[in-house]
Amino acid sequence: MTNPSSDAQVAAYIQQAAKAAWNVDGISDDLPRRSIERVGIIGAGTMGGGISMNFASAGIPVTIVETKQEALERGLGVIQKNYQRSADRGRFPQEEVGICMSRYTPSLDLSALASCDLIIEAVFEDMDIKKSVFSQLDKIAKPGAILATNTSALNIDEIASVTSRPEDVIGLHFFSPANVMRLLEIVRAEKTADDVVATSVDLARTIGKVAALVGVCPGFVGNRILFARQYQANALVYKGIMPWDIDAAFNEFGFKMGPFQMSDLAGLDIGWKKGAKTANPIRDALCELDRRGQKTGAGYYDYDESRKNIPSDVTAGIIRDITGAADASMSNAAIIDQCVVPMINEALAILEENKAQRPSDIDVVWLNGYGWPLGKGGLMYYADTLGAEKVLEVMTALAAGDDSIRVSPILTQLVASGGKFVDIDTGGLKV
Repeated sequence: MTNPSSDAQVAAYIQQAAKAAWNVDGISDDLPRRSIERVGIIGAGTMGGGISMNFASAGIPVTIVETKQEALERGLGVIQKNYQRSADRGRFPQEEVGICMSRYTPSLDLSALASCDLIIEAVFEDMDIKKSVFSQLDKIAKPGAILATNTSALNIDEIASVTSRPEDVIGLHFFSPANVMRLLEIVRAEKTADDVVATSVDLARTIGKVAALVGVCPGFVGNRILFARQYQANALVYKGIMPWDIDAAFNEFGFKMGPFQMSDLAGLDIGWKKGAKTANPIRDALCELDRRGQKTGAGYYDYDESRKNIPSDVTAGIIRDITGAADASMSNAAIIDQCVVPMINEALAILEENKAQRPSDIDVVWLNGYGWPLGKGGLMYYADTLGAEKVLEVMTALAAGDDSIRVSPILTQLVASGGKFVDIDTGGLKV
């Protein structure tokens, strides 16, 4: 049975966290914003198309650029189908489909972006490709245009370095599907101007997103913590715990998708090429068999016609062959401790490095971008329900068997002071 008062406390905390995330330290409300009358999107694929819909739906004209006509037509076709599906479900009038599509100006030439006030790059997640795009934009974009990258993990300072105007460069990390997911990680680079940050935050509100301002580090806030979780989930697999057992623990905890269910949904071949040998040989082997996730009907799981996931004997065999581990079992509580507590530790590292404004912003990111269970309030709120002593105990045990793990000194400080995770103050975001 749930406790109504605790439920109310969780709801109040989530509301306060969302409100606080809009407040950007050091930027006043009267700072002049840049005018955004037209937005340019580079890439009409899944991400670019989804991103563009946010602006078209808000009444902002969009210039969308692709390299090939067929890719452009395919992207626009998907966008129109998405709008039509929403209209058929009664979310807005049928005539709105045509109105939204009329706001698009398609092009195969980057120079078509010259009149845009904001340009968002949504190309392949490769540093050389992104630097090439921004080098071209530097010559094309009008003075004062905001140049944004949708990278989910790459160094935005490095991307900005190829331009003559790094103060105009910012990260706008949308989450897939970008026309549905509420979170927008706004990534402030070393030289990003205050008015670019303020304009981006205001624009997030205009297009109906929940914004969280973060700093530049590998994976930013959301994915950096996700990497810590995936590292531990993979470690469990190498001990003989099967992916579906790990996912079941996460499902019981309250996540709609566990780590391997999420991987199958996103696609196992993200960042993978045929013949590649990565740090995850299990994933490599699955991809070589064209088991690339839901899109190919098989990944870590097998999928039936309705995309129901089924534990796979093929995957189990690959895991046994690669790891050499005998099948093992672990309680759901122990699985959660090993996978979730390191997420808390990574969040503390982010705060130590001043890559987030406040602990509650981390909760906003995970609640709105990664499906953190609402009833548990957020990662840092959950940490307080565990207590610093428990978190330190788990991390100390994990670090004893893995030299790559660094236990945050904040944990020792919290144990000594009796302080709360949600009240940690390391000085806010610094670049």
